[in-house]
Amino acid sequence: MTPPTSARAYAVWGVALLSYVVAVFHRASLGVAAVDAQERFSAGASAVSLFLVLQLAVYAGLQIPVGVALDRLGSRRLILAGAVTMAAGQLVLALAEDVPTAVAARVLVGAGDAMTFISVLRVVSFWFPGPVIPLITQLTGILGQLGSVLAAYPLVALLHGTSWEATFLGAAATGLLVAVLVLVALRDAPGGTVRGPAVGLAELRGTLLDTWREPGTRIGLYTHLVTQFSGTVFALLWGYPFLVVGQGLSPGTAAGLLTLLVLVGMGVGPLLGRLCGRWPLRRSVLVFTILGATAAVWTVVLAWPGRAPLPLLILLVVVLGTNGPGSMIGFDYARTENPAERLGSASGVVNVGGFVASLLTILAIGAVLDLLTPGASTDYDLGAFRAAFAVQYVFWAIGLVGVLRHRRELRARLARDGVVLAPLATAVRARLRGGSAYR
Repeated sequence: MTPPTSARAYAVWGVALLSYVVAVFHRASLGVAAVDAQERFSAGASAVSLFLVLQLAVYAGLQIPVGVALDRLGSRRLILAGAVTMAAGQLVLALAEDVPTAVAARVLVGAGDAMTFISVLRVVSFWFPGPVIPLITQLTGILGQLGSVLAAYPLVALLHGTSWEATFLGAAATGLLVAVLVLVALRDAPGGTVRGPAVGLAELRGTLLDTWREPGTRIGLYTHLVTQFSGTVFALLWGYPFLVVGQGLSPGTAAGLLTLLVLVGMGVGPLLGRLCGRWPLRRSVLVFTILGATAAVWTVVLAWPGRAPLPLLILLVVVLGTNGPGSMIGFDYARTENPAERLGSASGVVNVGGFVASLLTILAIGAVLDLLTPGASTDYDLGAFRAAFAVQYVFWAIGLVGVLRHRRELRARLARDGVVLAPLATAVRARLRGGSAYR
């Protein structure tokens, strides 16, 4: 029986979760203001893409160093540092009047964002018992996306109702309030938890090598890559212009669809968490299902003659809503296949996958749009959007090959340990009868 979780654990998790919600808000704030940013900085699509590409590049590049620092310093210090850094980035963006300054602002946001999510996951791993962790992890990832809702509605309303400066100064103030709350209320682990000794440089290199050699870490990375990037690119930057400029929807309808994406994820996440807990050796089936559905619906939308009907766009958004929860399966691979002392570095490696694919896709979409649209115009036609979003097929192929390859390696290692998977149909029948899904 799993022991009951204390109220204090949920309170600490609530503070950590709030810090992640605000981090997602900072991350998504430029996406909903992309058109305004192009006008403010007199920049084309490639330049605006560069803002976010560098932000995500910094985020992805810092994941492994942050993971190592997390294992040594703890979650509270890193979440606090991340909140202050993101607030500074939003302050710089509020005052920016040229592209280089705006780029520097988004780099700060990316650096602070990099410190937050895997630090929150570490809080979950210390405050909750093992059987509950997959569900709380999914809830963390999904509820964190409420930050996108805050960006899609209050931030857009403030941007259109006041000014660029007032909007992003308000965003900076929100970050500072979260930093104060983290300083006062967040704790790394319950009282009495023993921290391991600090390791030297040689041991650190060995730990990182062991983390990478683990097939569970690598399948986690490719799982995160193949399931996450399409929904992330859509939510962070190019979904809003695609819906408004390419598909001719009103700004209110586009914002509603972005909100639907978040709500779908909130519903799907707990289900995936329970399925991963019940079928831990069948997680790749969920990954392939999400990948297949995402690629199939995008294919229909891109091939549709003329503008796609609203029901089809709703279906696209619903499917993209599964991408975020699906990417969390990658962290579950890292958690179950690595020892506790490597959890931070393993989570950092996994988190690189989806965000590297996302930043490359964002950059490629912006380049294609600029190539097919004359001058610095933001009046992209539907054909340009179709060509731009077609770059996603490259990363779906890379991710699929990676998952298949490392799933085979992981299953081979499990077989050497005496765990052999029964055929899926046999496993389902065995589960329904209350038996084992493995032999």
